[in-house]
Amino acid sequence: MEYRKLGTSGIQVSVLSLGSWLTFGKQITDATAEELMITAYEGGINFFDNAEIYSRGQSEIVMGNILKKLNWDRSSYLVSSKVFFGLGDTKPNQRGLSRKHVVEGCHAALKRLQVDYIDLFFCHRPDKSTPIEETVWTMHNLIQQGKILYWGTSEWNASEIMEAHLIAKQHHLIAPVMEQPEYNMFRRDKLENEFLHLFKHHGLGTTIWSPLASGVLSGKYLEGFPTDTRIGIEGLDWLKNRALAEDRIEKAKGIKKIADQLGVSMVKLSLAWCLKNPNVSTVILGASKVTQLKENLESLDIVAFLTEDVMHQIEFVLSNKPLLPEF
Repeated sequence: MEYRKLGTSGIQVSVLSLGSWLTFGKQITDATAEELMITAYEGGINFFDNAEIYSRGQSEIVMGNILKKLNWDRSSYLVSSKVFFGLGDTKPNQRGLSRKHVVEGCHAALKRLQVDYIDLFFCHRPDKSTPIEETVWTMHNLIQQGKILYWGTSEWNASEIMEAHLIAKQHHLIAPVMEQPEYNMFRRDKLENEFLHLFKHHGLGTTIWSPLASGVLSGKYLEGFPTDTRIGIEGLDWLKNRALAEDRIEKAKGIKKIADQLGVSMVKLSLAWCLKNPNVSTVILGASKVTQLKENLESLDIVAFLTEDVMHQIEFVLSNKPLLPEF
């Protein structure tokens, strides 16, 4: 396993990590979740990603029970939570980034995960109804209280993250360290364009999700839509429609040809492509089977295959490289 600094912070994170979205507490049994975590940990993964809204809190309960049972040295792993959506309830103050919900969300996550502190605590979405200053102060206070160690954002845009940094600097507060954006061969603009200033001048780290574009880059949808997939879960029509757009399927077929020429799977090639970006701190893997996870871990060996010529072949197929402003 390779480890990278989370931006310019002092924390080191495995370049591959394990996420629980749509799997823990929902798609897989608790026994399978435990087997996945053991496989990940033994493979060198030290970061396990979670959120309050995943399976309406059940995902964190499952992960917390496993962490308690396995009793790993607390210094050997990182665990995250995310705050914004609550458990899916809709009464006032049960979601968002107000001081009330962020504090209550943190306390609830600590209880579900059965840990004394959360290593990485994310604002799961921007909250247009709460001043960013209120959220920055709250995260700073939670760090001072020892309840979280680092805070960051997920699916914020560059201007929102920049505002958080400016507020932190103005008031001598702890700024966000990381962002969790979607990044894959089809979703590139944030990592390769919008965030470049934040990478260069503010040391932003990234914990990217959906590296396989909801499974399209695994090759499973090239010949139709199988029924036993995560995006077939009720309520995920938005994800299914975006993932299975016709242009994506055609491009995925082109990526498959390149993978075949290299003698590797599409999965390994697609994950290695994400790892090739130095601004990616860690790639969050989602797996429902141990065999899937083991294959994903082998993508580390494929990065060396991505020569300049191979990268040019991939760019030719994708034809979506973000255009950078001219200076």
